[in-house]
Amino acid sequence: MQRILVATDFSARSDRALRRASLLAKQRGGEVVLVHVVDDDQPERLARAEREASLGLLGDLARTLREADGVDARADVVLGDPFDAIVRAIETHGADVAAIGAHRRRLLRDVFLGTTAERVVRESRRPVLVVNALPTAAYRSVLVAVDLGGASQRLLESFDRLGLAERAAVSAAHVFEAPAAPRLARAAIPGSEIAGYVSEEEQRAAHALGALLGACAFPADHKLLRRNEGSVGDTLCAMARDADADLVVVGTQARKGLAGFLLGSVAHAVLRACDRDVLAIPLRDDTA
Repeated sequence: MQRILVATDFSARSDRALRRASLLAKQRGGEVVLVHVVDDDQPERLARAEREASLGLLGDLARTLREADGVDARADVVLGDPFDAIVRAIETHGADVAAIGAHRRRLLRDVFLGTTAERVVRESRRPVLVVNALPTAAYRSVLVAVDLGGASQRLLESFDRLGLAERAAVSAAHVFEAPAAPRLARAAIPGSEIAGYVSEEEQRAAHALGALLGACAFPADHKLLRRNEGSVGDTLCAMARDADADLVVVGTQARKGLAGFLLGSVAHAVLRACDRDVLAIPLRDDTA
């Protein structure tokens, strides 16, 4: 990782993202780009004054990073809608990853639009790290969620290239399905037979997970499997808690049209429910 963009609104949530970015930059010898968005839907005079004040604050933060943390840092203030402008800045600065704080939810508006962080994750062509926890040290335990589909190898390879797990124990996690189990239970099939069926599905998933990890030579310290008995997103969050993971890695796919917008995805569910940091890696075919 060479360049980490931090989107900040000068809140405590953004301070967490800045702190995590500083730790990662020191770990990887990278550069931090501090970005603040000034809303351009206001009188030009006010926008100009806010931009100048923001540049001063960002300059102070960048100087602190350089002098106190020994991290290369620079600042940029951009005009526009926060969500749009952040996505553009990620591309403009060629960030390897963007760090953003988990934004406060605004009830009904977020039901339809999502938080700024979620919208950035949905549209960014580059990895986005949503920082939920107060950073104190390098990541110790990472859970990478894979679905064993064709995109899973790209997810593992992309995460490996970022180098976030140099000091962490890495678990490759898969939530497997046993779709016939409810039907067997309704048919009064003995519990031992149902358990045997579920065990066969788990063994099949374990074999596929091992083959996936071997195909891309991914250095997983642990392989975790759990049956889905509800929401895959909730199950992954529970697995992260049980593994004491401080970072959860998920892949995101472009979802077009109203159905994709309303239904969400596993990554969306993890972003909404997880109290750990979440790294969302886009798996679009056009991702560089």
